[in-house]
Amino acid sequence: MADEQKSFPLPSSVKVVPGTEDAQAAYPYYAQFTPEDDDRFWFYNSMHFPEPMHHFDMITAEAAYCALGSFNTRVHVLPTTKGIDHRVINGRVFIGGVPVTDPEEIEARTAEFQQRAFYYYENWEKLYDQWKEKMKALIADAQALPTPSLPDLEPIETTHTGKGVAANHALIDTYRKQLEGYYRMWHHHFEFLLLGYGAYLTFFDFCKRAFPEISDQAISRMVAGMEAEIFKPDEEVKRLARRAVELGVDSHFHDEMEIEQVLGALDQLGENGREWLQELETSRHPWFNVNVGDGFYHYHRSWNDDLSMPFAALPGYIDKVKKGENIERPMDQLVAEREQLVSDYRELLDSEEDKATYDQLIGLAHRVFPYVEGHKFYCEHWYTNLFFNKIREYGALLRDHGFWEAEEDVFHLTHYELESAIVDLMLAWSSGSAPLGPKRWPAIIAQRKQAIEAWAEATVPPALGAVPDVIDDPAIVMLWGITRENLDTWLSDGEENENELKGFAACSGVVEGTARVVKSVKEIGRLEEGDILVCQVTNPTWAPIFQKISAAVSDIGGSMSHMAIVAREYGLPAVVGTGAATQKIRDGQRIRVDGGRGVVTLLDEEHVLEDA
Repeated sequence: MADEQKSFPLPSSVKVVPGTEDAQAAYPYYAQFTPEDDDRFWFYNSMHFPEPMHHFDMITAEAAYCALGSFNTRVHVLPTTKGIDHRVINGRVFIGGVPVTDPEEIEARTAEFQQRAFYYYENWEKLYDQWKEKMKALIADAQALPTPSLPDLEPIETTHTGKGVAANHALIDTYRKQLEGYYRMWHHHFEFLLLGYGAYLTFFDFCKRAFPEISDQAISRMVAGMEAEIFKPDEEVKRLARRAVELGVDSHFHDEMEIEQVLGALDQLGENGREWLQELETSRHPWFNVNVGDGFYHYHRSWNDDLSMPFAALPGYIDKVKKGENIERPMDQLVAEREQLVSDYRELLDSEEDKATYDQLIGLAHRVFPYVEGHKFYCEHWYTNLFFNKIREYGALLRDHGFWEAEEDVFHLTHYELESAIVDLMLAWSSGSAPLGPKRWPAIIAQRKQAIEAWAEATVPPALGAVPDVIDDPAIVMLWGITRENLDTWLSDGEENENELKGFAACSGVVEGTARVVKSVKEIGRLEEGDILVCQVTNPTWAPIFQKISAAVSDIGGSMSHMAIVAREYGLPAVVGTGAATQKIRDGQRIRVDGGRGVVTLLDEEHVLEDA
């Protein structure tokens, strides 16, 4: 019985939701669970994939793990871990690490890692500047790809210039270039990321050995107060709020406003209105190229595609500006606290050698850490949103040729199936006959739409398989918050105290308030002033709503998860990695969040309610 208590359900025991078997089978074979997978430990990656995955959207897992594994395993050669395998069932992505346990292999990989990673650390600024240029060039290449189209007849210039290539070839050429660019982007993404975590983790391990009583949160606060591009969109919204007050157009922004009406009214208002609109354009390009999710779902549209998120934040920011309140991120406070902590702990070290090592490690962490969040703006947001919009162009073309009803239906096909549909259209155009797709895809798309709805209602186990004795993959611990202690807590299902949830102490502060359980980006609008956000995961682009909420709680995440980092940067009390907060906390329930201890208390269930 003891062994059974230490195991989550086996992958083979997880049943496909009845009626969705064909939709499940349509995912690529290499992303399906096999009997051999019962021998491994897997966990649900709700941090990156909190909602059921449309079939095309699975490319976000596929391309990301191709790149992550390449850099872990064969480029930077991390000593104790290789890549991450992924599987999908009922639209949910489960992942499992591939550890290195042989001491001789670890020793050999360590020697390789030192040669490779140290070169990056020594030349970080130069290489990072090159990285930004690579990403901007990749974005420009994607923007330059033509919109797919098919003329009734080739222009006469095709023959008179000896071009020698017909229009249908451009369909497959452009599509493959889109996929190539997307896979390449993920390689750029992971070129620096694990090294950024590695520098922090080396400092983290030193602190744990030198200061046995130090908390994870205290160490993380030593790298707070960072400048990173991912925070810039929210700063631009604040700038627009200040400009609205300065230009005297602030009365147009309120909770009941219609965005198009506001834009039209400002255009008619005169010089000040048009000046604010020009300021909006300045902010939008490039800073509104962020989506409302974490960059893994086609329907998490960018702020540029849908201005709802930034405009929803404007009334609150404007109100605070008019009251003379500070709306900036508390950078001075964060930096002062950071420097004080670094200094205080340095004084506790006995030897000059330890102090020199400490100085070197914290110095490296400060140099490299901004990349850990900054890269997201270019990769998961700007490039990924551009990529999905380019795929929409194929959705529109195939819709116009009768393959399906709506542009968005394209995302119910895998990327292999979409290529086959494109080839079908190419063949039909070239032969002058009707394509076969219009008879094939509508029924399949309808079936997959129903599957997505059914999977959204299904309960998802947080993990699968036997709990490993040791979890030493630094990314899995720091990013996802998967530790042996946490897994044991999840397995106990709150037996110790059913009114408490435990997680990582992300940002200190004690807050009592109303829990607002938000299970998808679509529900963000339900948040009201003073609510405590309870979600599977959040990310930096939700920053504009942080002015409304008083605290945050997440299912997944470790002390270096994006939610934990963002909470610290905004001074928002938070507990991450609770396992099942979205399932155990009722919407509207009163709860207490203790961000310093990493504890969430369900107050409605207590015998005696405490005063706030």
